[in-house]
Amino acid sequence: MNEKVDILIVDDKKENHLVMESVLTDKELNLVKAISGEEALKLCLSHSFAVILMDVQMPNMDGFEAARLLRSIEKTKHIPIIFVTAISKEQKSIFRGYEVGAVDYLFKPFDPIILRSKVNIFKEMYLQRRLIEKQAEELAVKVEELNRMEEEKQLLESISMEDSLTQTYNRRGYERLFNIHWKNCARYHLPLSLILLDMDHFKNYNDHYGHVSGDEVLKDVSNVLMESLMRSEDFVGRFGGEEFIIVLPNTPMDGALLVADRINDELAKLDIKHEYNDDFGRVTVSMGIAMAMPSQALSPIQIIDQADELLYKAKNSGRNRYMYKKIE
Repeated sequence: MNEKVDILIVDDKKENHLVMESVLTDKELNLVKAISGEEALKLCLSHSFAVILMDVQMPNMDGFEAARLLRSIEKTKHIPIIFVTAISKEQKSIFRGYEVGAVDYLFKPFDPIILRSKVNIFKEMYLQRRLIEKQAEELAVKVEELNRMEEEKQLLESISMEDSLTQTYNRRGYERLFNIHWKNCARYHLPLSLILLDMDHFKNYNDHYGHVSGDEVLKDVSNVLMESLMRSEDFVGRFGGEEFIIVLPNTPMDGALLVADRINDELAKLDIKHEYNDDFGRVTVSMGIAMAMPSQALSPIQIIDQADELLYKAKNSGRNRYMYKKIE
């Protein structure tokens, strides 16, 4: 069932109400009546009227004063007001009505066809406005739903790019970010450094302390790696098992070596016991560090291969150290 449109009739004479009712027989209209300006003000605060048909001459508060007050209230200031009056048609009187906010005049005795036509215009305008408001509300709901879906999508993407144990990036995550930074560095002719890091004798640790302790050590080491990075664009990924990758965009070799030294210093402070790590007695790492100027002639895999080769040399040279090289 369609919503009825409220029309307010304001007149101190009830016989005039009856006349209006006999003319406005549209079933889509709900005629609300007031016998004074004060009553009209109260009704306007509790209803949403499509138009107000208001007599000008009323005791206490006349139509002009009621209209002026309605225009001063936020909720009611946009309700169209048509003055229905038998007073003078002189321009001075008509101008006063427009000054206080009237949109039109009907002079008594009024033509029923004209009254119905004018009310119908405002009824259609009201229905059109309500339709637009409803569509705006529905659009706001859809926008809110889309925003929520986007937030959920971003959350799922962040989860899908995150290693569940260490909270560093997994392979999907670090490859995606690495490729983005590689292209940006190539575009702006900036250096990029990469560290491949492997925990020394981690298998021995797992074998003697258990896999639960091994997982805790992986978390501790990953926290050290992330806390050793000072810029938001630098990131850590879990390369596999106990091996991690650190990508440092816009970083020359000396900057990468500072990060490597910071990692070693922090691990030494942490002093995690590892009796089966050669002569060190604590958890240590080996690192391969490579730096390149990304370009079309050089692929990301080349810097990874170079860092991997340097990591292998560091491990074969006694572990708990790093090897580094610039790719020319």
